[in-house]
Amino acid sequence: MLSVNKTPYVRKHRHMFGIPGKQAVTLTPTAAQKIAELMARDGTQGLRIGVKKGGCAGMEYTMDYVRDVDPHDEVVELGDARVMIAPMAQMFLFGTEIDYEVSLLESGFKFKNPNVVDACGCGESIKFADPA
Repeated sequence: MLSVNKTPYVRKHRHMFGIPGKQAVTLTPTAAQKIAELMARDGTQGLRIGVKKGGCAGMEYTMDYVRDVDPHDEVVELGDARVMIAPMAQMFLFGTEIDYEVSLLESGFKFKNPNVVDACGCGESIKFADPA
């Protein structure tokens, strides 16, 4: 069992779309433990999270293993878990809580994103508010 430090690390640089002193995303202890397990298993530096066009609602989340940290990524750490947020995704993901859920039929990361205004029925694609 991996230990999870409950004190998150926030970089001390200027955030592209964030509020100084506030994390772009938060990780639940369950998500942090799963990310740390994946990092240890695959020897990666963490998971990069982003968004791309696609799906029936217009946008989809992306998650990729990272071997090298991009200096422009926003980095969030909790215990041994590290998540990097691609620069163009930061404004869409700000305020998101990332959890890891296990049920009888599926398991996976779940995004609780306050910026989402609509999602498809299966929950795989999302829509953000149109810019004013």
